[in-house]
Formats: sequence, structure tokens, C-alpha cells
Amino acid sequence: MPQSRGILRHARTPRGFVHLLAAGLPPHPSSAEQFHAVATKLGFAASVFAGTALLNLYCRSRRLGEAQQLFDEMPEKSGVTWSTFIYGHVQSHEPILAVRAFGRMVHAGVSPTASAMSSVLVACAKMQDSGVGAMVHTAALKCSASSSNVVVGTALVDMYAKCHDVPAAQRVFEDMKEKNVATFTALVSGFALDGRPRDAMLLVRKMEQSGVAPNMMTYSSLLSSFASPRDLDHGRQAHCVVLKKGLEQNQYILSTLMTMYSRCGSLDGFRKVQAAVSCQHDQISLNSVISGLSCLGRGGEAFQHFLEMRRHGADTDVFTFTSMLKAIGNSSSLLQGRQVHALILKTGHGSDANVQNGLISMYARRGEIGESRDVFASVQAPDLVSWNSLLSGYAQHGYGQEVVEVFEQMRRLNVQPDHTTFLLVLTACSHAGLVDKGLEPSPRSRVSGHRHAYGAGVSVYRALLSACQIHGNLEIAVRMSACLIELYPHDSSAHVQLSKAFAGDGQWGSSAVVREAMTGKGIVKSPA
Repeated sequence: MPQSRGILRHARTPRGFVHLLAAGLPPHPSSAEQFHAVATKLGFAASVFAGTALLNLYCRSRRLGEAQQLFDEMPEKSGVTWSTFIYGHVQSHEPILAVRAFGRMVHAGVSPTASAMSSVLVACAKMQDSGVGAMVHTAALKCSASSSNVVVGTALVDMYAKCHDVPAAQRVFEDMKEKNVATFTALVSGFALDGRPRDAMLLVRKMEQSGVAPNMMTYSSLLSSFASPRDLDHGRQAHCVVLKKGLEQNQYILSTLMTMYSRCGSLDGFRKVQAAVSCQHDQISLNSVISGLSCLGRGGEAFQHFLEMRRHGADTDVFTFTSMLKAIGNSSSLLQGRQVHALILKTGHGSDANVQNGLISMYARRGEIGESRDVFASVQAPDLVSWNSLLSGYAQHGYGQEVVEVFEQMRRLNVQPDHTTFLLVLTACSHAGLVDKGLEPSPRSRVSGHRHAYGAGVSVYRALLSACQIHGNLEIAVRMSACLIELYPHDSSAHVQLSKAFAGDGQWGSSAVVREAMTGKGIVKSPA
């Protein structure tokens, strides 16, 4: 082959061979095979230097099967070889393979490199497996890498944050001797994921005071932390900072701004940013417009933008379809929903879990419970979102008995309910007059080892009290009020609703006693 002869001319030594590989960016799918053949012919196959470079080429070419074979056949492996192999698997669709490779590295007695540790931590973040991440953390502590190596430390902060263990991320952050922009941004993202916008803002301020300049990713993470109407003022302030920094034309910043304003319920703010991207017909911008309109309850307009996206030939992806299904479920016609469903199947996205959950929810919201149930039945491994979407459809349309049956099925299959699950069950039971049945899965009766194991939050008990008040079940109201007062002694709703329950039962004296107890404790009724 002419190309192979050219390689032979320039690759006289292993080092020359490696330099030649490095110059071949981006790799062609067939180039790895050609270079491998040349390495074998020149006798470089036994060189750990050349072998590692060839392994890297296979990994960058996404040919992990050949990379695995080459790795297994290498007579000698350095720390860099292991790191390259682990990193290759991190970029694949099976990050667990990176974890296994790291385990083999440790078992072989090879000291983990900073690169290997940071790569396997990325894999743990992708899998949201903080347990494995904690074991890597232990290995990092043994060689002081978590505090002294900024790359490993940042990867640990990022892993814990993405696994929703922000306190652990904060501890690593505070212990680090050196922090860069990526370190700060990882923790800002963690605060955003944890719904802590104030902490995200304070950290950005601390970042600037320490002389580390926030970048586009930092501001994007900060903006994403503002996700409710009460955050709107802070979101506007952050928007002003973005304008001062000259980042208002950045595609990702514009998309994040649209998302922020839509989640905060500000149509005016959303429209102003939308005008800035009106001439852009790329996938990211159009997805953000569709998602924002969906969030703002403007399903018809979202569908028109979806059609425009199709006309301009922009690619549709999982994010596009999940946003459209939400929009259709909220306000558009069922015909449009079925058209999008047909397109989902045509484009091969029908097996994606997020899309399937969107379909379950869309059909349920439109009252097509049968079709919602059919999609649910087709899901290979329903997750909690799948179950809650089906429950929501039943509850919304008054199928109280079916809600109970689905919940019982979840318990038989050991599916762990969450706060949303209980609220759906309790709401459906209160509407259908099944309060006693709704009480059976009470969070308090299922707690095992942890008081809030089933999300026993104040909203659950409030829902129960509301149901008791509607259906006049004073006995359960008293029991639930006791639970709520014990867990949240200064929450006014327990006292107020219990007082109303007594009054509704004609027990005016007991109602007055509850009110007097509130006054004695200094509890003031929250404004409606």
C-alpha cells in the first residue's frame, strides 16, 4: 500500500513511529490497522513506547475491541499504557469497563497515575457510582494525590457533585492545596444540581476574590442553578454579569439563559434572549427554544419551532424529542403527539429511556391511559420516572384504584418510591375517597434505619392531612398531625389543618386548644 510505504520511510525508530502517529490527527478509521501492521513489520510491537501510542490510536478511533486485544498482547505495560487504556474506555458507552481496567491495574501492582485516577473518576461520575468513586478516593489519599494534584482533586469534586454528594465534594474542595477554574466550576455545578443557587453565587464570588477568573462554563453552571420564580432576580443579576464579560454571543450561554428564564417563569426574559438566537438554526439553539417554550406551557409554539427545525434540516436528538413530548403533553393536540411518536420510531430513538418516559407521560396527560400503559409495558427496565409517569396519568384522570394497584406492583418488584410517588398515591386516594388505603404506604410506617428513607417530607404529611380534612377522617388526621409536629415542630400547617379537622367534626373546643398551643409555641400561620 502506498500509505504504508510512506509510513515505512518516516518511521525508522520507535520514537519516529510515535511522532508519526501523533501527527495523524484526527485518526482515520482504517489508519490504526495500517500503523499496527507497520509496527509489526518494523519490530516495534514489543516496544512499550510504540505499543502505547498505537493503543492510544485504537482508542481515539473508537475501536476498543482491537485496543483490548493489543493491550492483552503487550509484553510490557507502563503506567501510561494503563492510563491510555482506561481513558479509552471512559470515552465509550460502557464506563464500567474503565473501572474494571483500573481494578486490574491496582491488582497488577502498578501504582495508579494521576491520569488513571482522574479518568476512572470520570467513569464513576458517568455511572453516578460514588461507592466506587470513594474507593478511588482512598487510593488517591494514600499517595496524597487528592490534595496535592489539582487534576485528581478536581475530578473528585466533579464525581461527588455529579453523584449528588455535595458535602463530600465540598470536603475535597476545602482540602485541596491548589484550585483552578475547573475545580471551582465543578463545585458550582454541584450546587446547581443540588438546588443551591445562593451557594453557587457565593462560590463564584469567592472564586473571583481568590484571583481565579470564571469562564464560560462557570457562568453557564451558575445560570443553571436558577430554576424557580424566586431565583429570577438573582438570574437577572448573573445575566448582567455575563453581558459585562462579553459572553452574550456565546451559543451555550444563550441556551443556558433561555433555560434559566423559562424555569423561572419569565416569558419576557425568555423572549429577549430568544430574539438573539432567532437567526440561528443549529441543533443546540433550536433545542433550547423548544425546551423553553415547553417549560413555559406554550406547546403550540414549541411545535411550530420543531417543524421549523425539521425544515432547516437541523438534527433532532433525544433532548429534542423529550422537550417536544413535554410540550405536547401540556397543551398541544394528540395528533401532533402521535406524529412525533412516529418520527421517534423512524429515527431510532424509541428505545431511549428518557424518550420512553416522555411518551408515557405525554399519552397519560392527554388522557390516553391505554396508550400510556402500552408504552410502559414496552420498556425493558422501567425506572422510577417511568413508574411515576404512569401513576401521574392515572391520578390525574381519577383512576384511584389503578394507582393503588400500580403502587402495590412497585412494592412487589422492590422499586423504591420517592417523595413524588407518595404524593401521587395520596392525591389519587384523596380524590377517590381511599384515604385509609392511601395511608398504608405511609412513609413513617416504612422507614428502615433512616427516618427519611422514603422521602418522608413535610409535603407528604400535608397531603395526608388535606385528604383527611376533605373526607372527614379525624382519627388519621390526628395521627398524621402528630407525625408532622414531631418531625417539623415549628411547621404551622400541621396545627392549622388539625384545627380545621376538629372544627369540621364539630369539636370546636379541641380546635381552639390547637390554636392556643400554636400561640404558646410562638408559631404564626404562614400566609396563603
